[in-house]
Amino acid sequence: MAEPLVDQTRIHNIGYRAYDGPRLGRAYARRSLYSQSLRGAYGLGRSVKSKVLPMLLFVVMCLPAGIMVAVAVFAKSKELPLDYTRYAIVLQAVISLYIASQAPQAVSRDLRFKTVPLYFSRPIETSDYVRAKYAALASALFVLTTAPLIVLYVGALLAKLDFADQTKGFAQGLVSVALLSLLFAGIGLVIASVTPRRGFGIAAVIAVLTITYGAVSTLQAIADVQDSTGAIAWIGLFSPITLIDGVQSAFLGATSAFPGGHGPGTAEGLVYVLVTLGLIAGAYGLLIRRYKKVGL
Repeated sequence: MAEPLVDQTRIHNIGYRAYDGPRLGRAYARRSLYSQSLRGAYGLGRSVKSKVLPMLLFVVMCLPAGIMVAVAVFAKSKELPLDYTRYAIVLQAVISLYIASQAPQAVSRDLRFKTVPLYFSRPIETSDYVRAKYAALASALFVLTTAPLIVLYVGALLAKLDFADQTKGFAQGLVSVALLSLLFAGIGLVIASVTPRRGFGIAAVIAVLTITYGAVSTLQAIADVQDSTGAIAWIGLFSPITLIDGVQSAFLGATSAFPGGHGPGTAEGLVYVLVTLGLIAGAYGLLIRRYKKVGL
C-alpha cells in the first residue's frame, strides 16, 4: 500500500535586508564615467589593437617637437624654429585624425550596443553623461596638444633661451590648445552621436574638418590674389582650425597662417571669440538634446 504524501513545504528566512552602506551618488558616477572615457581615448584598459592608433598619433604629435629641441640645443639657436601657438596649426592633420578616431569611440559604441539606457538607470542624468564624455574627450585632446608644447618649453630652457619670453609663449600656447580642445571635442562628439556606426562617424568627422578647412583656405587664397584682403579674416570664421588661428593671432600674439598674414584685428578677433564660444556652447546644447531622446 502506497504511503500517504507528506507536505514538504518549508518557509526559510534568507535574511533580506536593506542596503545600509555608502551611496556614492551622481558625482561619483560622473567621475567614473569621465575617467573611463579618458582612459579609453588612449586605449588604456582595452585591447592592444585599441592602443595602437592613439599612441601612434601621440608619438607623431611629439616627434617634431623633439627634433626642433635637438636642433635648438645643438645649434645654440636664439629662438625655437616654431612658435608655441603655431605648433597645433601646423600639425592640424594629426589632431583631426585623432578626434575623428576617438569621438566615435567615445559615444558611437554606446549607441550601437544600446548601453546608454543602462547608464541612465544609474543615478546620473543626461547632463552628467554629456559632461563626462565632453570633458573626457577635451582632456584627451588637451593632453595630445599640450605634450609637444611641454617638450618645446623644456628644450627651450635647456637651450638657455630667454626664460620670460619662453614662459609667455608657452602660456599663450596652452590657452590656444585649451580652446582648440574644447571646440574640436564638441564638434567631434556632435557628429559621432548621430550614428551608432563607428566607421560612419570617423568618415563624417574627417569630412567636416577637412572640407571646411579646404574650402576656407581656397577662398582665402582667391581673395588674396584678387587683393580683397579685407575678406580674408571674415572667411576664416567658417572653419574650426582657422577660428583658432584667428583667435590666437588677434589676442595671443601669434603670427597668422592666413594668406599674406592678413589675420583678424581686435574688433574682428572679438567676433572670432564669440563664434568659437558659441560653437562650443552649441555643441554642448546639441548633445544634451540628442541624449534626452536616446533610449526612450
